[in-house]
Amino acid sequence: MEESLRAQIDAYMPHLDGLIHRGRRLRETLAADPSSGEALEATRAWQQACATAVNQLSGGSKAHWLARSYSQAFLVRPSTGRVVEEAPPAQIVERVLDVLEQAVGSLSQMGDSEAVPASSEAASNTRRFEFVHNPALRPVVVQAYADGGRDIEEQRYGVALLTSCGILEAIVTDALEHHLLGGRVLGDTPPGTIADWSFEARLAVAERVGLIHGGWARLPEAARQYRDPGVADGESGAKTSERDARRTRQVLHVVMRDLDPGR
Repeated sequence: MEESLRAQIDAYMPHLDGLIHRGRRLRETLAADPSSGEALEATRAWQQACATAVNQLSGGSKAHWLARSYSQAFLVRPSTGRVVEEAPPAQIVERVLDVLEQAVGSLSQMGDSEAVPASSEAASNTRRFEFVHNPALRPVVVQAYADGGRDIEEQRYGVALLTSCGILEAIVTDALEHHLLGGRVLGDTPPGTIADWSFEARLAVAERVGLIHGGWARLPEAARQYRDPGVADGESGAKTSERDARRTRQVLHVVMRDLDPGR
Protein backbone atom coordinates (compact mmCIF):
# COMPACT_ATOMS: atom_id res chain seq x y z
CA MET A 1 0.00 0.00 0.00
CA GLU A 2 1.22 3.49 -0.81
CA GLU A 3 2.32 5.47 2.23
CA SER A 4 0.14 8.42 1.20
CA LEU A 5 -2.99 6.22 1.21
CA ARG A 6 -2.04 4.72 4.57
CA ALA A 7 -1.57 8.24 5.98
CA GLN A 8 -4.99 9.33 4.69
CA ILE A 9 -6.67 6.27 6.24
CA ASP A 10 -4.90 6.82 9.56
CA ALA A 11 -6.02 10.45 9.52
CA TYR A 12 -9.67 9.69 8.78
CA MET A 13 -10.17 6.88 11.28
CA PRO A 14 -9.97 9.01 14.47
CA HIS A 15 -12.24 11.62 12.85
CA LEU A 16 -14.87 8.99 12.02
CA ASP A 17 -14.57 7.51 15.51
CA GLY A 18 -15.21 10.95 16.99
CA LEU A 19 -18.28 11.47 14.82
CA ILE A 20 -19.61 8.06 15.82
CA HIS A 21 -19.17 8.81 19.54
CA ARG A 22 -20.93 12.17 19.13
CA GLY A 23 -23.75 10.49 17.24
CA ARG A 24 -24.30 7.91 19.96
CA ARG A 25 -24.60 10.62 22.60
CA LEU A 26 -27.07 12.52 20.42
CA ARG A 27 -29.09 9.37 19.84
CA GLU A 28 -29.42 8.86 23.59
CA THR A 29 -30.39 12.50 24.16
CA LEU A 30 -33.01 12.47 21.39
CA ALA A 31 -34.42 9.18 22.66
CA ALA A 32 -34.96 10.79 26.06
CA ASP A 33 -36.27 14.12 24.68
CA PRO A 34 -37.05 14.17 20.93
CA SER A 35 -38.11 17.83 21.04
CA SER A 36 -35.01 19.17 22.78
CA GLY A 37 -34.02 22.33 20.90
CA GLU A 38 -30.43 22.09 22.07
CA ALA A 39 -30.17 18.45 20.97
CA LEU A 40 -31.73 19.20 17.58
CA GLU A 41 -29.29 22.06 17.00
CA ALA A 42 -26.37 19.83 17.99
CA THR A 43 -27.71 17.14 15.68
CA ARG A 44 -27.79 19.53 12.72
CA ALA A 45 -24.17 20.52 13.39
CA TRP A 46 -23.19 16.86 13.67
CA GLN A 47 -24.97 16.02 10.42
CA GLN A 48 -23.10 18.81 8.66
CA ALA A 49 -19.79 17.45 9.96
CA CYS A 50 -20.82 13.98 8.79
CA ALA A 51 -21.80 15.34 5.36
CA THR A 52 -18.39 16.99 5.01
CA ALA A 53 -16.60 13.75 5.94
CA VAL A 54 -18.74 11.71 3.54
CA ASN A 55 -18.13 14.23 0.74
CA GLN A 56 -14.37 13.99 1.28
CA LEU A 57 -14.38 10.20 1.44
CA SER A 58 -16.53 9.92 -1.69
CA GLY A 59 -14.35 12.35 -3.63
CA GLY A 60 -17.22 14.79 -4.02
CA SER A 61 -19.16 12.30 -6.17
CA LYS A 62 -22.86 11.97 -5.33
CA ALA A 63 -22.86 8.69 -7.26
CA HIS A 64 -20.38 7.13 -4.80
CA TRP A 65 -21.98 4.39 -2.67
CA LEU A 66 -21.13 6.23 0.56
CA ALA A 67 -22.69 9.50 -0.63
CA ARG A 68 -25.82 7.63 -1.75
CA SER A 69 -26.09 5.83 1.58
CA TYR A 70 -25.77 9.11 3.44
CA SER A 71 -28.51 10.76 1.36
CA GLN A 72 -30.83 7.78 1.80
CA ALA A 73 -30.44 7.98 5.57
CA PHE A 74 -32.68 11.05 5.55
CA LEU A 75 -35.54 9.46 3.62
CA VAL A 76 -38.37 7.10 4.49
CA ARG A 77 -40.61 5.34 2.00
CA PRO A 78 -44.14 4.52 3.21
CA SER A 79 -46.06 1.53 1.90
CA THR A 80 -47.77 3.79 -0.67
CA GLY A 81 -44.40 4.39 -2.30
CA ARG A 82 -44.47 8.15 -1.74
CA VAL A 83 -41.12 9.55 -0.59
CA VAL A 84 -41.32 11.59 2.61
CA GLU A 85 -38.98 14.54 3.11
CA GLU A 86 -37.34 13.40 6.34
CA ALA A 87 -37.39 10.64 8.91
CA PRO A 88 -37.62 11.46 12.66
CA PRO A 89 -34.36 12.95 14.06
CA ALA A 90 -33.47 9.95 16.25
CA GLN A 91 -33.98 7.60 13.31
CA ILE A 92 -31.82 9.79 11.10
CA VAL A 93 -29.04 9.70 13.69
CA GLU A 94 -29.29 5.90 13.82
CA ARG A 95 -29.08 5.64 10.04
CA VAL A 96 -26.17 8.07 9.75
CA LEU A 97 -24.33 6.07 12.42
CA ASP A 98 -24.81 3.01 10.25
CA VAL A 99 -23.32 4.87 7.27
CA LEU A 100 -20.33 5.99 9.33
CA GLU A 101 -19.74 2.40 10.49
CA GLN A 102 -19.83 1.30 6.86
CA ALA A 103 -17.20 3.94 6.09
CA VAL A 104 -15.02 2.68 8.96
CA GLY A 105 -15.39 -0.89 7.73
CA SER A 106 -14.49 0.12 4.18
CA LEU A 107 -11.41 2.05 5.30
CA SER A 108 -10.37 -0.84 7.54
CA GLN A 109 -10.54 -3.20 4.58
CA MET A 110 -8.50 -0.76 2.49
CA GLY A 111 -5.97 -0.53 5.30
CA ASP A 112 -5.81 -4.31 5.49
CA SER A 113 -5.23 -4.74 1.76
CA GLU A 114 -1.68 -5.34 0.65
CA ALA A 115 -0.09 -4.71 -2.74
CA VAL A 116 1.00 -8.33 -3.06
CA PRO A 117 0.02 -11.19 -5.37
CA ALA A 118 -2.97 -13.39 -4.50
CA SER A 119 -0.56 -16.21 -3.65
CA SER A 120 0.59 -14.16 -0.67
CA GLU A 121 -2.92 -13.83 0.80
CA ALA A 122 -2.18 -16.23 3.68
CA ALA A 123 0.89 -14.23 4.73
CA SER A 124 -1.10 -11.00 4.50
CA ASN A 125 -3.86 -12.44 6.71
CA THR A 126 -1.24 -13.64 9.19
CA ARG A 127 0.06 -10.08 9.52
CA ARG A 128 -3.47 -8.93 10.29
CA PHE A 129 -3.51 -11.11 13.40
CA GLU A 130 0.00 -10.56 14.73
CA PHE A 131 -1.59 -8.84 17.73
CA VAL A 132 -3.06 -12.17 18.92
CA HIS A 133 -1.07 -13.23 21.98
CA ASN A 134 -1.78 -16.98 21.89
CA PRO A 135 0.41 -18.43 19.09
CA ALA A 136 -1.80 -21.53 18.82
CA LEU A 137 -4.86 -19.37 18.16
CA ARG A 138 -3.26 -17.25 15.42
CA PRO A 139 -3.41 -19.76 12.51
CA VAL A 140 -6.98 -20.67 13.46
CA VAL A 141 -8.27 -17.10 13.18
CA VAL A 142 -6.18 -16.50 10.05
CA GLN A 143 -7.89 -19.40 8.30
CA ALA A 144 -11.33 -18.44 9.64
CA TYR A 145 -10.87 -14.86 8.43
CA ALA A 146 -10.08 -16.04 4.90
CA ASP A 147 -13.03 -18.46 4.96
CA GLY A 148 -15.38 -15.72 6.17
CA GLY A 149 -14.43 -13.47 3.27
CA ARG A 150 -15.12 -16.23 0.77
CA ASP A 151 -18.45 -17.05 2.44
CA ILE A 152 -19.64 -13.47 1.91
CA GLU A 153 -18.47 -13.45 -1.70
CA GLU A 154 -20.33 -16.72 -2.31
CA GLN A 155 -23.45 -15.42 -0.50
CA ARG A 156 -23.29 -17.85 2.42
CA TYR A 157 -24.29 -15.09 4.78
CA GLY A 158 -25.30 -17.23 7.75
CA VAL A 159 -21.96 -19.03 7.83
CA ALA A 160 -20.11 -15.75 7.28
CA LEU A 161 -21.85 -14.13 10.26
CA LEU A 162 -21.06 -17.09 12.52
CA THR A 163 -17.43 -17.06 11.40
CA SER A 164 -17.01 -13.33 12.06
CA CYS A 165 -18.56 -13.69 15.50
CA GLY A 166 -16.33 -16.64 16.32
CA ILE A 167 -13.24 -14.64 15.36
CA LEU A 168 -14.49 -11.66 17.37
CA GLU A 169 -15.02 -13.74 20.47
CA ALA A 170 -11.67 -15.48 20.09
CA ILE A 171 -9.54 -12.35 19.70
CA VAL A 172 -11.36 -10.44 22.45
CA THR A 173 -11.04 -13.40 24.82
CA ASP A 174 -7.33 -13.61 23.97
CA ALA A 175 -6.94 -9.90 24.79
CA LEU A 176 -8.83 -10.23 28.08
CA GLU A 177 -6.78 -13.24 29.15
CA HIS A 178 -3.54 -11.41 28.34
CA HIS A 179 -4.82 -8.39 30.27
CA LEU A 180 -5.31 -10.60 33.34
CA LEU A 181 -1.92 -12.27 32.92
CA GLY A 182 -0.37 -8.83 33.10
CA GLY A 183 -1.68 -8.55 36.65
CA ARG A 184 -4.20 -5.86 35.77
CA VAL A 185 -7.55 -5.89 37.54
CA LEU A 186 -10.62 -6.00 35.34
CA GLY A 187 -12.81 -4.28 37.91
CA ASP A 188 -16.56 -4.92 37.99
CA THR A 189 -17.01 -8.09 35.95
CA PRO A 190 -19.63 -10.84 35.60
CA PRO A 191 -19.36 -13.83 37.95
CA GLY A 192 -17.13 -16.74 37.07
CA THR A 193 -14.14 -16.87 34.77
CA ILE A 194 -13.86 -15.32 31.31
CA ALA A 195 -14.88 -18.67 29.84
CA ASP A 196 -18.19 -18.38 31.71
CA TRP A 197 -19.05 -14.95 30.33
CA SER A 198 -21.43 -14.41 27.46
CA PHE A 199 -20.28 -13.08 24.09
CA GLU A 200 -21.68 -9.61 24.81
CA ALA A 201 -20.26 -9.61 28.34
CA ARG A 202 -16.74 -10.20 27.02
CA LEU A 203 -17.09 -7.35 24.54
CA ALA A 204 -18.55 -5.02 27.17
CA VAL A 205 -15.77 -5.76 29.68
CA ALA A 206 -13.11 -5.35 26.97
CA GLU A 207 -14.52 -1.90 26.23
CA ARG A 208 -14.75 -0.99 29.92
CA VAL A 209 -11.08 -1.77 30.55
CA GLY A 210 -9.99 0.09 27.42
CA LEU A 211 -8.97 -2.83 25.22
CA ILE A 212 -11.50 -1.89 22.54
CA HIS A 213 -13.77 1.06 21.79
CA GLY A 214 -17.55 1.08 21.41
CA GLY A 215 -17.72 0.05 17.76
CA TRP A 216 -18.86 -3.45 18.73
CA ALA A 217 -22.22 -1.96 19.75
CA ARG A 218 -23.12 -1.87 16.05
CA LEU A 219 -23.38 -5.66 15.97
CA PRO A 220 -26.78 -6.75 14.62
CA GLU A 221 -29.07 -8.78 16.87
CA ALA A 222 -28.35 -11.99 14.95
CA ALA A 223 -24.65 -11.58 15.75
CA ARG A 224 -25.27 -10.88 19.43
CA GLN A 225 -27.20 -14.15 19.66
CA TYR A 226 -24.87 -16.17 17.46
CA ARG A 227 -24.29 -18.78 20.17
CA ASP A 228 -28.02 -19.61 20.29
CA PRO A 229 -29.02 -22.66 18.21
CA GLY A 230 -30.86 -21.84 15.01
CA VAL A 231 -30.04 -18.13 14.94
CA ALA A 232 -28.14 -18.05 11.66
CA ASP A 233 -30.06 -19.92 8.95
CA GLY A 234 -30.95 -22.62 11.44
CA GLU A 235 -34.01 -24.12 13.03
CA SER A 236 -35.84 -20.80 13.31
CA GLY A 237 -36.07 -20.66 9.51
CA ALA A 238 -34.87 -17.03 9.47
CA LYS A 239 -32.27 -16.29 6.82
CA THR A 240 -29.27 -14.15 7.69
CA SER A 241 -29.29 -11.00 5.58
CA GLU A 242 -26.33 -9.78 3.55
CA ARG A 243 -26.52 -6.52 5.51
CA ASP A 244 -26.12 -8.32 8.87
CA ALA A 245 -23.26 -10.46 7.59
CA ARG A 246 -21.39 -7.48 6.14
CA ARG A 247 -21.99 -5.29 9.19
CA THR A 248 -20.65 -8.03 11.47
CA ARG A 249 -17.55 -8.30 9.26
CA GLN A 250 -17.15 -4.51 9.48
CA VAL A 251 -17.38 -4.62 13.28
CA LEU A 252 -14.73 -7.34 13.26
CA HIS A 253 -12.41 -5.00 11.31
CA VAL A 254 -13.07 -2.19 13.78
CA VAL A 255 -12.27 -4.40 16.80
CA MET A 256 -9.14 -5.73 15.08
CA ARG A 257 -7.98 -2.15 14.65
CA ASP A 258 -8.77 -1.42 18.31
CA LEU A 259 -6.69 -4.37 19.46
CA ASP A 260 -3.79 -3.43 17.19
CA PRO A 261 -3.96 0.38 16.78
CA GLY A 262 -0.53 0.52 15.15
CA ARG A 263 -1.57 -1.77 12.33
